[in-house]
Amino acid sequence: MRISQLTLTDFRSYAHAQLTLEPGPNVLLGYNGVGKTNIAEAIGYLSTLSSHRVSQDGPLVRHGEKQAFIRADAHRGSRQARLEVEINPGRSNRARINRGNPVRATDVLGILRTVLFAPEDLELIKGSPAVRRRLLDDLAVQLRPALGRVRLDYEKVLKQRNALLKSLRHEGFTATHESTLAVWDHQLSEAGSHLLKARLEMLTALRPHTATAYGQLSGSVRTARLKYLSSLDAAGTNDEDPDVEMAAAPDTEGAPAADAGAGSPTVPGTADVSALESASREELAALMVQRLGAARREERHRAITLVGPHRDDIAFTLDEVPVKGFASHGETWSFALALRLAAYRVMVDDDPGEGAQPVLILDDVFAELDSRRRRRLAELAAEAEQLIVTAAVDDDVPASLMRNALRVESVDQISQVTVHERD
Repeated sequence: MRISQLTLTDFRSYAHAQLTLEPGPNVLLGYNGVGKTNIAEAIGYLSTLSSHRVSQDGPLVRHGEKQAFIRADAHRGSRQARLEVEINPGRSNRARINRGNPVRATDVLGILRTVLFAPEDLELIKGSPAVRRRLLDDLAVQLRPALGRVRLDYEKVLKQRNALLKSLRHEGFTATHESTLAVWDHQLSEAGSHLLKARLEMLTALRPHTATAYGQLSGSVRTARLKYLSSLDAAGTNDEDPDVEMAAAPDTEGAPAADAGAGSPTVPGTADVSALESASREELAALMVQRLGAARREERHRAITLVGPHRDDIAFTLDEVPVKGFASHGETWSFALALRLAAYRVMVDDDPGEGAQPVLILDDVFAELDSRRRRRLAELAAEAEQLIVTAAVDDDVPASLMRNALRVESVDQISQVTVHERD
């Protein structure tokens, strides 16, 4: 897949901008603050309907305006589609496909696939469980767009169920309330089991590619591992963040695996594969209803839903050692990058057809890597049908990617980008 033309109207810092992109690497060079990341963000938004930088749409609209537009000519092999998304903060977003009548924004999901890595992705390792859950959810929705509606349904039911639990603090608990909660349990488990099943499938697909990509980037003999931590598991946790905050350890890349019996730190359930991964969607739904029933007393006391995909997390380890808190800066970057490169490979595996590769976007990444990791990342990224790279410093980008390097002069002159010739 690739984009040949991108047009922004009142998006972020741009009143109007038009950019022509080529197959293969496209490097956007310019000082910080000129709007390079806004371009990367806009392309990512077309494929996921969400930003990697903010959780709400409001900041995406240029100050003083009420809506923003992202338009792109997307190509898959010989086929082309004109996509347009209209961003309306506080109201429903809309979309147009091939200049047709307005449709729901979610109708564009699946047409353009992208994988975006940015410095914010370090939160995959360091941040809250919500960031890691989103990794799986966004990947699942790109592969199976219908899951976007399931995701929204789950959030809606969860909100209503929590509202009921809060009201019980004032009204008391009656047989009528129990009956109503049972209805919400069923609805939550139906949507939740679909979402959980999709996440587990994504995790299964990501595991081997993450391990391979981590080894290629870091040169380490340690294995990158992923483990799903579910509130449905008997050994699961209902804590808001099940990660244990730990002190950092020195860089150990290239060293042999630590001896688990020698006092090295571990996480609960270090076996990669959860028993839930072999369960059917119906079995997951039934188990969720059971767990909700068992948690009824505690949920009434805390006035919040304690069971479901919204309480889950993913444990990242190098062999048996948690990445969070123990990995070095270089290891953390390598692991986060490996997750995104693995997502890219999962998309390729899902649709190996001609021209189906997702657009790979690397936003301000090379500046944070040493020369070895830069070279290895460039080699891995070069296979993409279209690669978008942003950088503030020309020399941060490996020369192998510079054949179509463009300089962004300012947000007011994006249409006058000129070809950059490297010294």
